[in-house]
Order: sequence, then C-alpha cells, then structure tokens
Amino acid sequence: MKILILTDGIHPFVIGGMQKHSFYLAKNLAEQNHQITLIHCVDSSKKLPTTDELSLVFGEDAMRNIEFISLKFPAPSWYPGHYLKESYLYSRQAFDKVKNRLSEFDFIYGKGFTTWYFLEKKSKGEKMPPVGIKFHGYEMFQPPANFKGKIHNWLLKGPTLWINQHADYVFSYGGKITSIIRELGVREKKIIEIPTGIESSWCISRIQDQGQKVRFVFIGRFERRKGIEELTSALRELKDTCDFHFDFIGPIPPSVRIKSDKIDYHGSITDKSEIQQILDKCQVLVVPSHSEGMPNVIMEGMARGLAILATDVGAVRSVVSEQNGWFVAPGDSQALTLMLRKISETDSSVILSKQQQSLSQIKSFFWDRIAAKTSEEISKRLH
Repeated sequence: MKILILTDGIHPFVIGGMQKHSFYLAKNLAEQNHQITLIHCVDSSKKLPTTDELSLVFGEDAMRNIEFISLKFPAPSWYPGHYLKESYLYSRQAFDKVKNRLSEFDFIYGKGFTTWYFLEKKSKGEKMPPVGIKFHGYEMFQPPANFKGKIHNWLLKGPTLWINQHADYVFSYGGKITSIIRELGVREKKIIEIPTGIESSWCISRIQDQGQKVRFVFIGRFERRKGIEELTSALRELKDTCDFHFDFIGPIPPSVRIKSDKIDYHGSITDKSEIQQILDKCQVLVVPSHSEGMPNVIMEGMARGLAILATDVGAVRSVVSEQNGWFVAPGDSQALTLMLRKISETDSSVILSKQQQSLSQIKSFFWDRIAAKTSEEISKRLH
C-alpha cells in the first residue's frame, strides 16, 4: 500500500509519545514494504534533519520505502489557544505539499490536528483517499488536574470533535479511549482499535533479583497532569517511615525535589541505554497520571520487567491489570501514599510474579506486530 502519514514530529528530532509512535509506525510499515510518504516537522527555531540524520535513525531497510517531507511547525504566538491556529496552519502547509498527488495514496493516516485542513477540503468536495485520524490520549475529554487544565481542554474540544466526526476512520488504543470516541458520536464501524507498540530491542530476556528493598521509578515531563504533585506529597510522607528507593527520570525542577538519600533525581535522559540501566535496577514503575492515552513509559517499563503502579485512565488497563500491577485513583495523594507503602511492605515474591507477567505480556506488543495489524486493518477497509 501507499500510505501518507502526517505527524507533528518524529522521534528523536521531536520529543513526545506521539512523536515516538509516529517514528516506529512509519519505520515498521516501510520495513514491511509499504510505500510511505511521511510529512513531519520540527520546531520553528530548529534545523530540519538532513537525509543522513534520517537515514541513521530509520535504517537502510526502511529508507528504501520512505519519502520524507520535512517542514517547520509555525512559530508560536502569545495569546491563549495559539496552538490551535498553528496546528491548522501546519495542516494547510502539509496539504499544499501533496495536494496535486493525493490520488497516488491508498490511505492517509494523520496524528492529532494534522488532518484538519485535509478534512475541511474533503468536506467541500476535494477528492482524496480515506482519511484515518489518531488522537492519542483524548486528554481534553478526560478530567483535568486543575483549572488551567480545564481551560486548556475546553479550547481543544471543539476542533477535536469536528475532526473525529469528519474522518473516515478513527484509530483508538482501546479501553476508555474507545468509550470517549463513541461519546463523540463516532460510529462503531469507523473505530479501529490498535494498541501502541514497543521495539523488541527494549525487551530483556530475564529479570534480575534486586534484593528486598523495593525500588520505584517515575519517567516523564514536569507536567501537572502527570501526577507529580500527588507523588511528591506521598514521598514526603513516606521518606522517614518506609524502606524504599525512588528514581525520577525527567526534568523535575530543583524547587520541588525532596532531599533524601532514598530519592535520586537523574534529570532529563535521552540515551536509551542510560534509561534502561536505571530501569533494570528497579522493580516498580509509577504512573500516577490524571489523564493518558497508552503511555510509552508503561510499555518500556514492562519490557524491562517492571511491575506497574498506575491510575486507571485512558487505555492503561489494556496493558496493566492486577496480574502485573496495581491501580490507584487519579489525583488522590493519600491513596497513592497508602499503595506505595503497601508495595514497599509486600513480599518480594509477589512483586517478582507481577514483574514476570509484565515481561511475558509485552511480547505481543512488539512494533512489527503492531505495524502488521495496522496495515491489515487499513487493507480491510480499502477492500
């Protein structure tokens, strides 16, 4: 098939879960001999990646089947909601690059708001192939962490609703994400459920026994919806009364860090092997988010044999269960405190059993399988 993929960035040139998903989807589809035209962007202040840089991350097999159209995302403005205007302009910019070639493609797969202008033109009679859209987390339709988040969500709801209702197909991670999509009025036959994936190279062969003291880890940005405030509150209460160790990977500001020999802040780490080395010392990944899609960090943690403590939001329950982890209510710092204490006092054999389940379960989410499932589902709709 010839597939046009639209995204607002690819890993590692733009950091984020959507960008990582875009990279691996395009790479694996190309390796499976689908012809991919990939429109992507970088920040307006950054240089566009060169062919050599793209080749280095995609590899020779994928490069044979990928055409890249590299753009710059419009420069940000100062006023509230400016991201929506910039997203619309970027979608129009992408459309202009391929408007005379749309008949070449069998399918258009767009992330977030990237298909906005395409669908607007299609609704006015422009001929183009079926358009499938992918909003990863639908966070704007999940409970916000604070008032600022509520305003942010309100601004995004209208365009997101319009794009979902005008797309030919809507991709979902499953779980509560599919429920949200249904509530937006999208018909069942238009919804395609496919989970996210993980590269097989992330997966360890067996779990190393780390001893009796439980070691937890958090990976993520310093963002209110990630639940860091609740996690910090819990750790302040536990640090003097509970035996554990906690690692933070991500840009946590010094002003909110807890001074304790039980807690290590590693800062931002982009090197895969460095992240893996830290994960391999831990037993439990903590994901206390207020809203999510299907977090890459959970997939990466499971691939390194970690049990998962998470909130039941988005499509998290599609990969986490009582067999490989624990759940806690989002935004409830007291419940998180109690659960962290409980896990710290849990017999190591119980935790090890959950770790082994994570490692066994993740193998069905390798990216080559997810890409094959994606192409299979698209092919069904085309025929």
